[in-house]
Amino acid sequence: MSGLMPTYAPLPVTFSHGEGPYLFDTAGQPYLDGICGIGVTNLGHVHPRVTAAIHEQSSRLLHTSNLYHIAAQEQLAESLTRVAGMDNCFFGNSGAEANEAAIKLARLYGHQRGVERPAVIVLEHAFHGRTLATLTATGNRKIQAGFEPLVSGFIRAPINDIQAIAQIAANNTNVVAVLLEPIQGEGGVRPLDTDYLLAVRQLCDEHNWLLMLDEVQSGNGRTGTYFAYQGLGFMPDVVTTAKGLGNGIPIGACLARSAAAQVFSGGNHGSTYGGNPLACAAAQAVIDTITDDDLASRATHLGGVIRSAFDEALTVPEIVVEVRGRGLMLGIELARSCGELSALALEAGLLINVTAGSTVRLLPPLILDDEQARSLGHGVASLINRWA
Repeated sequence: MSGLMPTYAPLPVTFSHGEGPYLFDTAGQPYLDGICGIGVTNLGHVHPRVTAAIHEQSSRLLHTSNLYHIAAQEQLAESLTRVAGMDNCFFGNSGAEANEAAIKLARLYGHQRGVERPAVIVLEHAFHGRTLATLTATGNRKIQAGFEPLVSGFIRAPINDIQAIAQIAANNTNVVAVLLEPIQGEGGVRPLDTDYLLAVRQLCDEHNWLLMLDEVQSGNGRTGTYFAYQGLGFMPDVVTTAKGLGNGIPIGACLARSAAAQVFSGGNHGSTYGGNPLACAAAQAVIDTITDDDLASRATHLGGVIRSAFDEALTVPEIVVEVRGRGLMLGIELARSCGELSALALEAGLLINVTAGSTVRLLPPLILDDEQARSLGHGVASLINRWA
């Protein structure tokens, strides 16, 4: 009997502890973690540098509120904006909060320019969160159902269709921003075409719109650069991130540059817990570790190892529609619905996730060694062989 609201259907396992890329259940059984709490524990479990930062900070101070200067927050802001190439940032507690901040920023940006009813272009298959505004921005009717009326001010466009956005621009003078994921995570691990992203950047420049990237899942070293856009040849005006930023400690960030960095002023936005000393100390350790150890580049190598091992062990290639993604953000789309694979993987000592119905999603930690990466690729292939 549980007092929890039934918002999840958890698999029949409880983990007692973790170490590196492994989780251990209450009976001591190890599991190779190929999903990292949905892209959260990028540095694996109980990373010594993060653990030390949390221990040290928690022994001194947890919370003071943003009514006062917070040294750890200011240090983290300097580090994160430097690695992102942005000017300033706002800290919240999650990806949804980071995206809410971006949506509010876009609307205020529009109002400051005389747009009475600002609109944001969003994409089909997107996922931006489960608050009312981010739920509306999300391109998944299934998770929106029952929560109407949704929030106005969003215009949906198909992915990789620049003409659709150009048509919106021709017919709507209220657009102030485009919000998109450079790699759609919940939508099936779908990287948007680079040419399309560059064309969106150009349209935003032509129409004085903000280009806002949701890198909640793709950021923090996962795709081969610290942020995915850094490997694509353009800069956004706003970027959001969370998940891997705290390696399990809740923190999210909305970063901005140039005109977008000047939109918010005193009282426009806030968060009681956002940017508290504990979360910022953990996130600082994460950034330092990813950059000092060049783990973003390591992600590219490891992704290649996993793909090669998967191809080597797969005996039913006809069941695989496509393997896609970048670095350690991988999706294996299968020819039919495969939701049961998560439970079957658990029995085999693997932790994976199925998204968009028929796509196996892999988000393993950046600290895998090559043998562990090969084991994950072989394990997933063997699982699909038996299931097919």
